Amino acid sequence: MKARFALLLVLYLFFGLPVEAGTLSNSKKRSVRSYKIAVCDWMVLKRQKLGVFELVKGLGADGVELDMGGLGKRDSFDNKLRQSHFQVLFNDKAKEYKLEVPSIAMSGFYAQSFVDRTNYVDLVADCLNTMKVMGAKVAFLPLGVQCDLNKRPEIRPELVKRLKRVGDMAWKEGLVIGIETSLDAKNELALLREINSKGIKIYYNFQNALVNGRNLYNELQLLGKDNICQIHCTDTDGVLLKNNTRLDMAKVKRTLDRMRWNGWLVVERSRDTKDVHNVKRNYGMNVEYLKRIFK
Repeated sequence: MKARFALLLVLYLFFGLPVEAGTLSNSKKRSVRSYKIAVCDWMVLKRQKLGVFELVKGLGADGVELDMGGLGKRDSFDNKLRQSHFQVLFNDKAKEYKLEVPSIAMSGFYAQSFVDRTNYVDLVADCLNTMKVMGAKVAFLPLGVQCDLNKRPEIRPELVKRLKRVGDMAWKEGLVIGIETSLDAKNELALLREINSKGIKIYYNFQNALVNGRNLYNELQLLGKDNICQIHCTDTDGVLLKNNTRLDMAKVKRTLDRMRWNGWLVVERSRDTKDVHNVKRNYGMNVEYLKRIFK
């Protein structure tokens, strides 16, 4: 059987002869993993600016994670993409530069509390509408300093209730909200079970595991491919990814390959602090490195 398969493959590759459907085993077809690289617009200083598409194209990435805009003490995000004029402009620019928008970020919740906002449903609904406008399937919701369950376990019941509600909202639209937490993988799995919504998954960030001395390769495997919707594939600022001795990116790829995970790897940080303001160098070199490893 193996010899027949090898012969058919040679005939197909070198002579263009047709191969019967199903001859190439499903295991062979599934062995090819698909990874795409994106960059966060707010981290390259182009939050909701049209110029982000030209910049990211020049960096060599495949897509842009767009942010909802600033939040602060406002009642709503400073979101241009509610306006039809900007919706057309942003979609046209994405098409012009052949870039995708895999996700929309609510980065305002790094500093603001998701459990203290009375209008959290409206804020998430705004994000879901923006996702549909831009063709994104994932929302990024960081449970930042004010929703750190390690430091504020008392907010857990309210947080779970709210995440259940917005997760179900997203799932009805065929969308997913990816949450970033301070928890380890075991406790993230417990949180997902408690939330019990198909619309809530983990948006995994390498930085969280590395800063806290956890084994990110084991964490990825423990979470499993079905619980990770997207990955911020970077560490804290300090050195470029290729110079990061505590992050073995080739091992990351082997781990994700074994998990059979496909998806977007998004560059957030890992800037060289000796040249931190050089956007093109920092992000261009990080994108180049990730493409060399993953593609």
